[in-house]
Amino acid sequence: MTTSKKIRPAVFLDRDGTLIEERGYPSRADQVALVRGAAAAVRRLRALGFGCVVVTNQSGVGRGLITLEQMHAVNAEMLRQFQEAGAPLDGLYYCTAAPLSDDKTVIEHSDRKPGPGMLLRAAKEMHLDLARSWTIGDSVSDVLAGRNAGCRESLLVGSAHPLPHGRGSDALVFDDLSAAVDYIASLAIAA
Repeated sequence: MTTSKKIRPAVFLDRDGTLIEERGYPSRADQVALVRGAAAAVRRLRALGFGCVVVTNQSGVGRGLITLEQMHAVNAEMLRQFQEAGAPLDGLYYCTAAPLSDDKTVIEHSDRKPGPGMLLRAAKEMHLDLARSWTIGDSVSDVLAGRNAGCRESLLVGSAHPLPHGRGSDALVFDDLSAAVDYIASLAIAA
């Protein structure tokens, strides 16, 4: 008899500026600070039955600004802080490819957001239902990655990155991660 894993929805979360404070290209664990309310937001998503998966462009590696080992140290510290706060993250996917242009709406590499590669791989490996999943990030590339992967919706938080006109400019924007999770929760409760 074959056992099949239950397919569940997820929230795909950007790392820098969404889960941890924006620091440019952090290279040391002591530069990692969770965004205020991020751990509580992850705990709430998990209580609602969502997997919480980090999907992050890390072009600092591809640009030669930080090493792969430094990126791993930053990721490990972020995961540790969430675990310590009782808000473990279910997965972490990254793309180290450097962009070829400044246009955040163009797919240059299947894994680099706005490409859907990281989300598609996570969905396959973790048995996630993309049609019931969400993305939350602070850039139009986060919004478009979710849309390109077939997610239910993509939300922007406290974006320091201006939205270009056209693709992705119609995204719902929230002050912070907590407010975006409130929105998801309101729809989950109403369903």
